[in-house]
Amino acid sequence: MSPDSIPSMTDAKVIEAAVGIIQRANGLVLLAERPLGKPWAGYWEFPGGKIETDEMPEHALKRELLEELGITVKSVYPWLTRSFDYAAKYNAQGQLEVPAKTVKLYFFTVTEWEGEPLGLENQAISWQHPENLTVSPMLPANTPILTALSLASVYAITNLHELGEVLFFDGLKNALDNGLKMIQVREKQLFAADLLKFIKQLVALAKPYGAKVFLNSNLEMTIDLALESGIAGVHLSAKDLMELQQKPVGILCGASCHNSQELAKAESLALDYVMLSPVQATLSHPEANLLGWDKFSALIAGYSLPVYALGGMQESDLQNAKLHGAHGIAMLRSVWR
Repeated sequence: MSPDSIPSMTDAKVIEAAVGIIQRANGLVLLAERPLGKPWAGYWEFPGGKIETDEMPEHALKRELLEELGITVKSVYPWLTRSFDYAAKYNAQGQLEVPAKTVKLYFFTVTEWEGEPLGLENQAISWQHPENLTVSPMLPANTPILTALSLASVYAITNLHELGEVLFFDGLKNALDNGLKMIQVREKQLFAADLLKFIKQLVALAKPYGAKVFLNSNLEMTIDLALESGIAGVHLSAKDLMELQQKPVGILCGASCHNSQELAKAESLALDYVMLSPVQATLSHPEANLLGWDKFSALIAGYSLPVYALGGMQESDLQNAKLHGAHGIAMLRSVWR
């Protein structure tokens, strides 16, 4: 929703806006082109608008989408909250076109609506795949939003150790056939050579489905294996996260979090996602202090990164997780059944 992010300006006015990620079941999202006469005309963005005084962000979004697109929102989930600073824009004659300001954006995922979206304010609209845009230019600050939209809502963690090869790969094939798009390899019992063999086998099976494979390991081994095996991303433990100084370049990166300090560190490094756990009781950590949905929701209120709920998750928990602000759920056992 904003131009290039720049250092904060203390004199900039903060504008709050509600933004809708209007998404079809096939993954396509709706983008709108800013019309002539508006700042940054010709740039593409997610639809939405300013929040009025004393107006709740969700109410503002519903109002704006009705005014801009003629649709009535029926199902909406809170998603991310991000702030962007941008500088004043001047024309060739040195005249001020757009004043400097900070925009605080409340992103919501809209999954159900009435009516067919139309550009009621002379704006062009287009359904686009987040990973394969055919319109441009996009407002640069939308890049992390597009990256976040490339992450599936169900994240599976491998369980080769418990299931054995036959049952695991049967479960994997079934899950891929049923739409699984994101898999994390977490098999700490495997030595490096066996781990690499397993990863390559998994990547080969996942590739025809367009599924992303991540590796959970210590950072040094993870990056080396990533380069060798062609995985999409890496996943760090909370310990490695707290020791990390800079996000790895050229690869997706997520981390495990359990408290506000770890969440803040992941946010400061601009990671691509986090897993927050344990939400519910789990066989892996039966003695762990559980967050529960209320604390989970409180910890990620106003958070800028996609968050996966982990711990005792079933596919039936997905809607509830989204209602509490999660991007999706992560599962170790039930996903392979």
